[in-house]
Amino acid sequence: MPANRNALVRYKTIDACLRNRQRKWTLEDLVEKVSDTLYEYEGIDKGISVRTIQADIQMMRSDKLGYFAPIVVIDKKYYTYEDPKYSITNIPISNADLGRMNEAVELLKQFKGFSHFNQLNEVVQKLEDHVYAAAHKKQSVINFEKNENLKGLSYLDLLYHAIVQKKAIKLTYQSFKAHEANTFTFHVWWLKEFKNRWFAVGVRGIKKFITHLALDRIQSLCPDEKIDYIENDLYDSETFYQDVIGVTVSTNLRAEEITLFVAKADAPYVETKPLHHSQRILEKNENGIIIQIKVQLNFELEREILGFGDTMQVIAPEAFKKRIHARIHKSVQNYEANHLIQS
Repeated sequence: MPANRNALVRYKTIDACLRNRQRKWTLEDLVEKVSDTLYEYEGIDKGISVRTIQADIQMMRSDKLGYFAPIVVIDKKYYTYEDPKYSITNIPISNADLGRMNEAVELLKQFKGFSHFNQLNEVVQKLEDHVYAAAHKKQSVINFEKNENLKGLSYLDLLYHAIVQKKAIKLTYQSFKAHEANTFTFHVWWLKEFKNRWFAVGVRGIKKFITHLALDRIQSLCPDEKIDYIENDLYDSETFYQDVIGVTVSTNLRAEEITLFVAKADAPYVETKPLHHSQRILEKNENGIIIQIKVQLNFELEREILGFGDTMQVIAPEAFKKRIHARIHKSVQNYEANHLIQS
């Protein structure tokens, strides 16, 4: 039985014990109950150590799995939930949904052996938690962001298999700027997601100029059996994006150090969710923080900064500061004159 499933059984057993308020539970009682459960359901007869149960309790209390379990100790001896209604498993779900979730868990497990998908390990455990909870008709504590109106998601599976099977594809595509659609052969190298929008990344011909095609702009797609697939022997997807925010990458631009001031209203958010992995804090004061990131100047960076409104200000470089200032000034003019609405 995989280690994460072992842990899941332990968490559920501890949860069941702490919800049972007809009995007082010492650490030794929990160790005994978990050991019995693992033996009964999984045939594991090695027993569980006190240290393992202590670590499980800390994990359940933490935010790592999203539980935030309100576990308290009474009289320095007995463990229980501070909130008698709390449980780490709580949502009813249909058998059909349960089946689909089981399929999703098994699918995600296929990726766990690949380096690019190491971060999925915790997600898989959360989904297993979801499925286990569903089977017992309890409420879930996990909620995933989704957008049912996203276009082009039906192409994900075809594109994925084109990459794995190394097959060229023929697609009809119309960008936002194009007056009409264009049909051409494309060689997909990887798939990229940014802010809930998916892109097929690859090349159109032997020049190997990297192109990002938004899935929501694809009109049709099918394998192109007549054309040999052009393999990726130039780029690693992780390093390709290491100096940018978003998907707009230039092979001709160097990353620059961008210095930003963030007002105290948004400073905690930027500290806990950095704009970029290169982010570092240069200064803190009562008004906010000064941070620095090293990235290429691109469209997504501008959008990110403008999205913070009056709580973020560019300090350097000067030319970029002037560009952002000009866009903000233009926005103010539009508001004052109702320019966009009138036009």
